[in-house]
Amino acid sequence: MASTVGDMRRRFLVAAVLSIPILLWSPIGRDVLNFNVSAPFGLRDDIFQLILSIPVVFWAGWIFFDGAARALRARTLDMMVLVAVAVAAGWLYSLVVTLTGGGEVFYEAASVLATFVLLGHWFEMRARGGANEAIRALIDLAPPKATVLRDGIEVEIPTAEVAVGDLLLIRPGAKVAVDGVVEDGDSDLDESMVTGESLPVHKTSGDQVIGATLNTTGTLRVRATKVGADTALAQIVKLVQEAQNSKAPGQRLADRAAFWLVFVALLGGAVTFAVWYLLADRSVGEAMLFAITVVVITCPDALGLATPTAIMVGTGLGAQRGVLFKNAMALETAARIDTVVMDKTGTLTKGEPEVTDIVTDGIDEAEMLALVAAVERESEHPLARAVVLAAESRGAAEMRAEDFDSVPGHGAIATVDGRRVAVGNRRLMEREKVDLGSLADRRQQLAENGRTAVVVAVDGRAVGLIAMADAPRDTAAAAVAALRALDIEVVMLTGDNEATAKRIAGILGVDTVIAEVLPGDKSAKIAELQAQGRKVAMVGDGVNDAPALAQADIGIAIGAGTDVAIETADLVLMRSDPLDVPVALQIGRGTLRKMRQNLGWAVGYNVIALPIAAGVFEPAFGLVLRPEIAALSMSGSSIIVAVNAVMLKRIKLPVAPPTQLSSGATSPSIATTPLVETGRVL
Repeated sequence: MASTVGDMRRRFLVAAVLSIPILLWSPIGRDVLNFNVSAPFGLRDDIFQLILSIPVVFWAGWIFFDGAARALRARTLDMMVLVAVAVAAGWLYSLVVTLTGGGEVFYEAASVLATFVLLGHWFEMRARGGANEAIRALIDLAPPKATVLRDGIEVEIPTAEVAVGDLLLIRPGAKVAVDGVVEDGDSDLDESMVTGESLPVHKTSGDQVIGATLNTTGTLRVRATKVGADTALAQIVKLVQEAQNSKAPGQRLADRAAFWLVFVALLGGAVTFAVWYLLADRSVGEAMLFAITVVVITCPDALGLATPTAIMVGTGLGAQRGVLFKNAMALETAARIDTVVMDKTGTLTKGEPEVTDIVTDGIDEAEMLALVAAVERESEHPLARAVVLAAESRGAAEMRAEDFDSVPGHGAIATVDGRRVAVGNRRLMEREKVDLGSLADRRQQLAENGRTAVVVAVDGRAVGLIAMADAPRDTAAAAVAALRALDIEVVMLTGDNEATAKRIAGILGVDTVIAEVLPGDKSAKIAELQAQGRKVAMVGDGVNDAPALAQADIGIAIGAGTDVAIETADLVLMRSDPLDVPVALQIGRGTLRKMRQNLGWAVGYNVIALPIAAGVFEPAFGLVLRPEIAALSMSGSSIIVAVNAVMLKRIKLPVAPPTQLSSGATSPSIATTPLVETGRVL
């Protein structure tokens, strides 16, 4: 891209430098600027202009003729055809006049036209290059070198030469060269440059690591699993490039409009020449002047830039926030969404249970937690891990369990400090002949509020309850609020029971809940919403979400989800952050708004400029638009469109508030209540 911009700059500079003397020794310089210096070497003015115009037309402006030839071979018409026709017509007409003895020529028109169009292209390339900063930044993330252990010896090689199976040595402060699996070591990795996740992620043996992430503390030995184009970073770059190169429906319409506008411009130029020469009885030179001006000013360059520039900026802006649009269609569709359906588990919630309430009856809380944690350390159940983490966070004493017995579907039993401890559901208590007593009502209350309550019994007596629930993601409440601020209805879709779903919905501020939906029925629920005339986005992360993602107008996959979900979706959120859903939709709206503004400007400009260029106002007002001014106007219109698209970068996107509301956007803390109190319901 840089070399292309440099070439365009050189062509413009050559054309500009040579166009200045051509303009000075033209009728404009002589009559308007009162420039009275004779042409060098005793040459006629037109011959001197001819000599200077040759490099402008046949080197600097050759890209127009080459582009026109390509377009005609492809049986289409574009702005290159118009510029080539205008430059060639003006220059060849002037050449004939010069060779036949001299007269009114348009070398300055052809040269200045080429100069201004090159200037416009140069600025457009710079603007579009700025829109591509996201891709360049991503590519630059990968380290150029990698340290590989071969036969126990450290060898530094180019990252491109790393092969699958190589063992990499990643020291503190170094970047991971390629995707891999940690074989040895313990460290925290900063993955923000790829996933956008601000907090370092702890990695140990067996964990996956992503290429281009930064190792912060310990030393790791990583076995390479994906290299080159297969790495996560390369796939991200590929997605962004494909999205920027794809065409939105609005762009296809603009392309068709540009084709017909070129046709109208060529036809209009011919008609303008005929009218002024044959009907208005003007000279060939005057008629040619109007015809060339019509062809120049109606170049659909701005129309052709209107949508692709906005798409490049929009997809690049998304990539900077970890929001990957797979194609331009997804970008445009995102702008029209009025309903967002979000899966609960793993999307709005963390997918990991956390302890929310502890109820004790005749036992100290710390003592009960120590006994329960001793039992649960022997279990691999997710609920058991939540209890252990809660005990550790509250400083409970670490005790050892003996005679551990796991009862599938019921709970677990073990001996701790000489006491028989049972932790499980009501059926386990019935088996152990434990009477819940007054704990039964409290347990029912917790269940009705969407919590899973396990009963704790010590030596045959129920001594307490530990309630757990899936906690909302830290930014879930902010995401829902941001969507509602955009006048988008948020619907929670889940297979969980209604009480659990409504608890989470109440915390997050979601009004509509569709609960107890089987995985195979999720897509049918999306179809029902679409049948009501809604434009629906589905957000999910699991295999069971894939049909719903495909059914929705736009499928949004959480980056930490399954490969199936990511493959099916139209949009991927690399950070697994629900707040990026409103970010994506707002980028889509902003991009579509810029497309419409640019198209409106491009069409309006041509509607106003065409009659002026054709000389419609010349008889009444003496208003004549020369080709040079038309070229400047056309180039200026294109630059305005490109700059307007780049202004999309200034859009204000939702960000997580520094402190979450107490409504539950943060992970709920443990609520400890005596049996006689109602307790806190989160």
